Amino acid sequence: IICAVVFVVSVVITLMYADRLIDLLTAMGQGYYTFVSIAPQEKLMQYFRVSILAGVVVTVPVAFYNIYAFAKPGLKRSESFFFKLVLLLGLMLFCIGILFAYKVTLPFMLNFLVTLEGTDYITASISIESYINLCLTMFIIFGCVFEMPLVTIILAKMGIANPEIMKKGRGVAIVLIFLVAAIITPPDIVSQCFVAVPMCLLYFVSIFLSGIFYKPKSDDDDEDDEEEDDE
Repeated sequence: IICAVVFVVSVVITLMYADRLIDLLTAMGQGYYTFVSIAPQEKLMQYFRVSILAGVVVTVPVAFYNIYAFAKPGLKRSESFFFKLVLLLGLMLFCIGILFAYKVTLPFMLNFLVTLEGTDYITASISIESYINLCLTMFIIFGCVFEMPLVTIILAKMGIANPEIMKKGRGVAIVLIFLVAAIITPPDIVSQCFVAVPMCLLYFVSIFLSGIFYKPKSDDDDEDDEEEDDE
């Protein structure tokens, strides 16, 4: 109920300032594109889309806090601290990913893509829906990509992310990263590199973090699991 109330209130409040949010997004491409609305309801729908996404962003930390508050009585002090670390680090990394996309990746991509036109008589126009979709998609992609170190910490704590295996498999990981970047970005090598390079750097950071937090599963844990299976 709390999360639902926070979501509705956030959507209503951000809807009041949706035009300013749209201005922030379109500010990156105003020097490169002419924005057009090709459907009567297109501009209004983008207001709702941005407001709903902003509501989700505001609600997610509240939801995770409620999960933590529910689980807190059954957690040890070290587990409670680790849970708090995961929540704060996850929120921080997601915000850093969005900021990186807004300040670095998107402006460069927009500039690069508009220069591909080649001929002077072609006017670079884009519908506001397509532009907002591109911006929000890149924000979500980079927000999730920057969560890689956090996922590695969790897996290392569980004894899954072995730093030695990650070091040996870094060549395969780099190839897979560039493959994923080619799938989720526009079809050009520059956009692919702008996604893949940060992912590769985050992968090496993840290797370092896994060496710190890696906790191999002991034989005692295996015996406990076997006893639980027998029961």
